[in-house]
Amino acid sequence: MTINFKNISQDKKITFLQILFVTAIILANIVGIKIINIGPLNVSMGIWLVPITFLITDILAEVKGKKFVDSLIWVTAIALLFSYTFIRISIWVEPAERFLENNSAFVTIFESSARMFIASLIAFLISQFHDIWAFEYWKKKTKGKHLWLRNNLSTIVSQFIDTTIFIFLAFYQIAPKFDFAFMWTLILPYYALKVILALADTPFAYLGVKWLKEK
Repeated sequence: MTINFKNISQDKKITFLQILFVTAIILANIVGIKIINIGPLNVSMGIWLVPITFLITDILAEVKGKKFVDSLIWVTAIALLFSYTFIRISIWVEPAERFLENNSAFVTIFESSARMFIASLIAFLISQFHDIWAFEYWKKKTKGKHLWLRNNLSTIVSQFIDTTIFIFLAFYQIAPKFDFAFMWTLILPYYALKVILALADTPFAYLGVKWLKEK
């Protein structure tokens, strides 16, 4: 069986991007607990997935419009809530005897505080809705031209909103040193890396829009 990628309908392409968006958001919350080094920075693995989500919503907003993407954001928020709820249930349920030796590792990997989840959900909703609003605003201002400009302006500001809200809600005052000033030592380097990734995705925005519009 062979797949002819040239003859994929626009509806199927849109469905693919929707699935990829939801998957990336859920994965960012799961693998985000792992911290890696990028030069001198300690960052979450989720940092590679979040820029992809903003890229997808910009591509879909360019072709399908703001209302279409707004619906996708709400659906994803519901999927996040469902995933978190089921993970919590899985942690609370007593394990089978043969799983007992693995249960502590399972709990360690998947357990995250309600505060972290709420921070993630609020940051996701506010930043994504801002991104689509800003993208549409700049699209009207540029009369539908300069995709690179609205893609970057909307994403760069939205990434700042996402980073700032999440870090403050998740970590502020969890320990004495996590005061207002210390929060910015976490936010600014993290945000700088996100800006670099946002700028790097500009060619993919053009490619994505072209691919989605192809008949």
